[in-house]
Amino acid sequence: MSVQQFNGNYLYQEVLVSPMYLAGSNGAGEAGFAPVARWPHHYLDDGPCQLLVTSPDQRIRIGWYGDDFELWKIAAAEEAVASPRWTATFNHVTPAEIVAGLTTALAHDYAEAYDGNGRFLASPSYRWSDAVQPLADAGWTRDGGAELGTIEIIAPDGQAGVLVDNRLPRHDDEAVTLWAGPPGWGTRAEAIFSARTPSHLIAATAAAMADPAPVVRERHQIHREVAHLVSLTSVAPTAPPAPRAPTPLDVRRTAVTQAVQRAARFPRTAADLRVMAARSRTSASALNPSGSPAPALAARPSASASTPRRSR
Repeated sequence: MSVQQFNGNYLYQEVLVSPMYLAGSNGAGEAGFAPVARWPHHYLDDGPCQLLVTSPDQRIRIGWYGDDFELWKIAAAEEAVASPRWTATFNHVTPAEIVAGLTTALAHDYAEAYDGNGRFLASPSYRWSDAVQPLADAGWTRDGGAELGTIEIIAPDGQAGVLVDNRLPRHDDEAVTLWAGPPGWGTRAEAIFSARTPSHLIAATAAAMADPAPVVRERHQIHREVAHLVSLTSVAPTAPPAPRAPTPLDVRRTAVTQAVQRAARFPRTAADLRVMAARSRTSASALNPSGSPAPALAARPSASASTPRRSR
């Protein structure tokens, strides 16, 4: 194998990446769309939005902007044609598995909605901590150097955090920003929520971000400036199980199976033996009508002789 082929195979090798929030995007949105796979899909040829997935009543909208910096734009409104009550955007570096935290919560809220009301339109909690509680539970700590009127919580490795801005003049201003990775266009993941986003939806996204489970990526999808910050484990193909020696129970089962098969081919019940004996006597009488003892070969039924009927 040439060095070029080796490098190519190596770069496209699948690896488990941890922490997940530094894994970056794999260029596809399957993980983010999976929770709403049964919702209506609208594929758009014109405009920056390439795929729009909506709730059946179109009040929840999940847009995929494949060639844009803001890769995901998610919003909810009171009516299908109304302006969004809140919005959430995820940039092109954000892992789709983090987006799935929000879309999973939205799918659950919509399924539980009644009389047109759903938690996805609820007012945010007056306590900022409700939106980021999963991060505190995961050991993230508050940064005392945050600007006045803001709260910042940092991951134990210092490579991710959340910024809560309480200095909000308007409802559509950015209120909560989840971030991960070093600053830079290709290294910093960001998820931004507007002020009226329900707190439990932000918390669901934060919980996905704090999930310690690794995610699968190809090696070339890990940015070179992030590679030293993550743990990579090769996804080796599953080897077939090694054959094992038969146990005594296996031997007995095999013997029983073989005996049953032999019995099926060569019946030996009392009734079968009586039938075989009757056939033998009938054949012998047909070959020796004078009643003299038949030779030994005459005891065998002729190949051309027809099978006698059984008497009732």
